[in-house]
Amino acid sequence: MTITKERKAELIKEFGKNEKDSGSARVQVAILTERIRELTEHMKSHQKDFHSRRGLLMLVGQRRRLLGYIKGNDIEEYRDLIKKLGIRDNV
Repeated sequence: MTITKERKAELIKEFGKNEKDSGSARVQVAILTERIRELTEHMKSHQKDFHSRRGLLMLVGQRRRLLGYIKGNDIEEYRDLIKKLGIRDNV
């Protein structure tokens, strides 16, 4: 239920300013989105796994806070990011 190093490197390369930029908000949101998708698939077959459910909800909250930060600083960057990631606008 974790992201492989290769997939993480792809996300950093796609959303970061360079291949070393793993801490920017855009990259963090992209990585969190990938983890959320994996956990969502896990929860479909393991409905009673409440520990993973809690972790999933925490990841969603973290991503929401980061998206709110991006939206407050640059609305165009925010719109571009949610369009690329395929997530809804509810921040």
